[in-house]
Amino acid sequence: MASQKKTTEVKNPVHSLITGDAQKLAELVAGALDDVKGIEIVTLDVRGLSGFTDFMVLASGTSNRHVKSLAERAQERMRELGIKPIGLEGEQMGEWVLVDFGDVVVHVMLPETRKFYDLERLWHNSLATAPAAPASTAPSPASQGTH
Repeated sequence: MASQKKTTEVKNPVHSLITGDAQKLAELVAGALDDVKGIEIVTLDVRGLSGFTDFMVLASGTSNRHVKSLAERAQERMRELGIKPIGLEGEQMGEWVLVDFGDVVVHVMLPETRKFYDLERLWHNSLATAPAAPASTAPSPASQGTH
């Protein structure tokens, strides 16, 4: 009788937790962009609107070099989790760099380029989220009561 070998696959627990969770990946990318001072970071939930991705993360940089650095930081953060981009465009010029992670696509642009292409308007039916802002001190309508 031949003995059967049992193999046990060891997985990176962090990678296992976030693989398949596109929203968590988008949040991690947005955080990485924030780490290197990305401007106007917005995450667009395009599930049901797009056949090629679930989330788009948009950010602006102050210069071509900053745009390139932002895109590099997003890639670096995903590499730490064992995730490599499946596509990369525009890194030479630095006016608009697109990093495709499959379920999450990152667009980093100069402000003029972002304004011109206006992806937020193009995908206006998506659910856009920005990084959490400080809580407002204004009372909510529910707490004001009705008379």
